[in-house]
Amino acid sequence: MHPTRLTSLAAGARDTLPMLVGAAPFGMIFGTLVATTPLAAWQGQLMSMSVFAGSSQFIAVGLVAGHAGLLVIWLTTFIVNLRHMLYAATLLPHVAHLPARWRWTLGFLMTDETFAVMNGYYSKRGDARLGHWYFLGSGLSMYANWQLWTLVGLLFGAVFPQLQSLGLDFAMVATFIAIVVPQLTRLPYFGAALGAGMFAYLLKDLPYKLGLMSAVLIGVTIGMALSRWQAQRGETR
Repeated sequence: MHPTRLTSLAAGARDTLPMLVGAAPFGMIFGTLVATTPLAAWQGQLMSMSVFAGSSQFIAVGLVAGHAGLLVIWLTTFIVNLRHMLYAATLLPHVAHLPARWRWTLGFLMTDETFAVMNGYYSKRGDARLGHWYFLGSGLSMYANWQLWTLVGLLFGAVFPQLQSLGLDFAMVATFIAIVVPQLTRLPYFGAALGAGMFAYLLKDLPYKLGLMSAVLIGVTIGMALSRWQAQRGETR
């Protein structure tokens, strides 16, 4: 039986299910965190709907609570999200032929979890005709999951503020480990992870999480440099 658009969409959502479980506590904790800041509940939900980037949302909410300026918030979240440039460079060959409306939609829906699912999918089916529908299913399932658990956190955060202290965030740590480790077989990813981890440790004492942001920037730079080096090496052979 040949896959159809609908079956490909459903398969993408199905294969993303383990990631949904890992992201659920993270979304709920974000909602409870918003409830402890000057932000209104609708503003927290709107952030999840329009930004859809967990780590950036956590950082932005913390900076808002600390009365940071808009430029500081923008630059910080920009640096944290630079890793998506590596994701885009990896998946671009598989989606470059799509119309702009598809590329923009899939770009908005791409998260760490969806990238892990799609990278594995394209590694096995590089010429998948309906791969973008699979991509859409994965991205939409993550999006809906994030909205749901943000809402749960917002609704119950004020009633159960102790949710933040239950250690639920470990589920997201475990999810990221599951995402990162299988990718380390490729030199750019291994170099990026090694460089980011090393500098995150060396710069951990810098204030305002500048060490973490610097480590992210260094890791992405190393990864992109290694990707370019591999591409140039392949062209010269």
